[in-house]
Amino acid sequence: MPKRNPLPMPPLKITVATVTYNAAALIERTIASVESQDYPYVEHVIVDGNSQDDTLAAVHHYQERNSLAKVPHEVACLSEPDHGLYDAMNKALDMATGDYIVFLNAGDTLHDDATLSKIAATAENCREADGGRLPAVVYGHTHLVDAEGRYIAPRRLTPPKKLTWRSFRQGMLVCHQAFYARTDLAHATKYDLRYRFSADFDWCIRLMRRAGREGLHNADAGDVVADYLSEGMTTRHHKASLGERFRIMCRHYGVVSTVAMHLWFCLRAIVK
Repeated sequence: MPKRNPLPMPPLKITVATVTYNAAALIERTIASVESQDYPYVEHVIVDGNSQDDTLAAVHHYQERNSLAKVPHEVACLSEPDHGLYDAMNKALDMATGDYIVFLNAGDTLHDDATLSKIAATAENCREADGGRLPAVVYGHTHLVDAEGRYIAPRRLTPPKKLTWRSFRQGMLVCHQAFYARTDLAHATKYDLRYRFSADFDWCIRLMRRAGREGLHNADAGDVVADYLSEGMTTRHHKASLGERFRIMCRHYGVVSTVAMHLWFCLRAIVK
């Protein structure tokens, strides 16, 4: 009896999650970057903290435009009070139905119109090379932009060619907005609400540790995939964020290793 050809895999769906609160001045730029993607299999989940400005009006206009688009995306919006940024991100995780999820908050944008196509192609190439298994994370480079969306500089920390959970001993080498996580892993790895400013750092490490235990690879898209608003919450609360990151590193990498790495950070800064 002749062998049957395997059925083709369905196209990958990518969830872009945007968490907002009174973000009317910034949300349009983020929405526009998702709307302009040439990749058709997109879900945009917007979780709003019960904004009192025009944020929701912008989202509703977006939903109206999307319903008339030639190739509409899936757009879902939830607006209700929350317990902070990472609580809202956990809600977005619960809502996500894509194969991958990335968090792109108000003011942040996808780098160009082909960004999600590049992410999907990278994941598919890795799946083909790894016996049909999708990579745990697809990641890329980041540019910093100002409040007007103007380019400032490349992000100082750059992702390695081979990323593992141990890579973050050197800091958060991959920006959260350039970190596309497999949604099944993300559903099983919620943000730890004990951290107010750096739960994303902890989340990325825990997700990659889980992936490592399952023998999954991470895939480098090899390109800039995100434009990151330089004045995010972590930047505004820099000292508190650094304290949380130190505790997170101690938890995952041990106190001795973390202290030694921070001494190296200080020495490197002095030499520069």
